[in-house]
This record gives sequence, C-alpha cells and structure tokens, in this order.
Amino acid sequence: MSNRNNWENKQSARERLRAERERQAKKDRTKRQFVVGGAIAGVLAIAGGIGYAATQLGDSGASKKSTSTAWEAAAKKTLVKPANTAGDNGTEVVIGNKDAKHTLEVYQDMRCPICSVFEQNVGGQVEKDIKDGKFKAQYHIGTFLDRNPQIAGTGSKNALSALGAALNVSPEAFQAYNKALYAKANHPEETKDDYSKDDALLKVAQQVPALKGNAGFEKNLKDHTFDKWALQMSDEFDSHKDVTGTPTVKLDGKKLSVDTPNGKGVPMTPEQFTQAVDAQLK
Repeated sequence: MSNRNNWENKQSARERLRAERERQAKKDRTKRQFVVGGAIAGVLAIAGGIGYAATQLGDSGASKKSTSTAWEAAAKKTLVKPANTAGDNGTEVVIGNKDAKHTLEVYQDMRCPICSVFEQNVGGQVEKDIKDGKFKAQYHIGTFLDRNPQIAGTGSKNALSALGAALNVSPEAFQAYNKALYAKANHPEETKDDYSKDDALLKVAQQVPALKGNAGFEKNLKDHTFDKWALQMSDEFDSHKDVTGTPTVKLDGKKLSVDTPNGKGVPMTPEQFTQAVDAQLK
C-alpha cells in the first residue's frame, strides 16, 4: 500500500509487493531491474526511501519547472468535466449499474505499484462482479505520490487527466485504460515518473480498442483538457481522511481487508476478494 501520510510506514507494503513480484518471477523468470546499484540495492532503496536523487525522473530542472508551472496554470483554468461523471465538479466516477444496491469504492494513485498488482490480480474479478450487478464501483483517484519529495513528479496527475479523456469516451474505455496503465508490462516503477510524459500515456492507449486511433481522445490528452478535473479528483481523494494509503477498497463504506503476515491488508487475490465481499454482504 502506498502510504500518503507517513512515508516511513511503507515497509510492510513494500514487503508485500516484493513477495508478489517474487511469486510472479517463479512463474515467468522475469526479474525487475532497478537503477540503484543492482537489484538488492534497488529493493533497499525503495523500501527505505533513499538513493533517489541521481536516478529519478530523468527530466532537467527547467523541464520540471515548466511542468510544475503548467499544473499551476491548470488550477486557474475553467473546469471541464469528462462525460460520464456526476457531482458539482465531476468527481463522482461510477462504473456499472447506477441502481446497483451495493457500492465498491476503489482508492488508487496511478503511480502506486501495489495498485498495479491489485488491478492485475483482482481487477478482472471486480469487472466481472460489476457486470453481474453484484455492486457498482466508484473510483477515487489521488495524486499524493507526486507530492512525495523523494519521488516528486507529475505522473499521477498526468495519468489521471488521461483517464479523464478515456472516461469522456465511455466508462468501458475508462476501465480498459485503467487496466492497461496498471498492466505489468506498462506500469513504471514508483520511483520513475514515466506517466508524466504524454507519449507514454498515448502508447499505452493504443492497447485499448476504443482509444486506438481515437482522434478526440488523443486531442484531449495532448491538450490537457481535463487537467483541472484531475486536480479536483485529487482534492476529493484527499478529503477522505480515513484513507491512509493505496490501494484501499471499501464496500458500502466499510474497508475490505484480509489477514496477512503483516496484519490486515487489502485482498490481493480473486479468492480473497470474493471471500471478503461475500462475508460483508451476509
């Protein structure tokens, strides 16, 4: 879980993520590469929040300044809300049958690596349950990782704005693009700010049939049409003070959790997720 309040408390989440990666490695023998002096040093750097300065972001100081200025300017622009949203600021993003009795709330940050693992493992089950009418899903998407001084950037905000462009196409396009952005082959390390670059987001979009070659989507992404909306979404996420990290999943307002070696955690397998949902719906 990427912790938005206390960066020192990320160790247990890192251990869960590392365990998941090791499990995947046994299946496909693919080992992740870290830029901080080799794999072991890289894991330690991520777990301890150290050693980022010389290896992160890859942008010049001038580029960072101009990007920051662009987001400051976006905050002053007139709000443009994507289609398929609700609420005064368009921050109600609900996927599925609006009349569904139960609501699953998903709290995520687009740079969060454990959100990526959750989507890879559990996203398919969530999608199935939405289609089956078991619940509707409401997405709360934050950008707190951009504000972490150790990995500061704009990738969370930029990817969220791109998701707005996908949502403007259709809820299905939003779901598919969210899945693609979190896919193992696409999702960057948390310490890299790849999603700050429009070209990276457009490349991933080509994997989504509804977005591939979609001129309207590409224009909105390149023009940053939904940047102000992304900031509004981030503010809405921050208003949930009981959400201390990502991913967080709630069903009808109550957090879903399972027992883990490190205490309580988010369900990270389809079986765990289904058991937690069914137990809460009894």
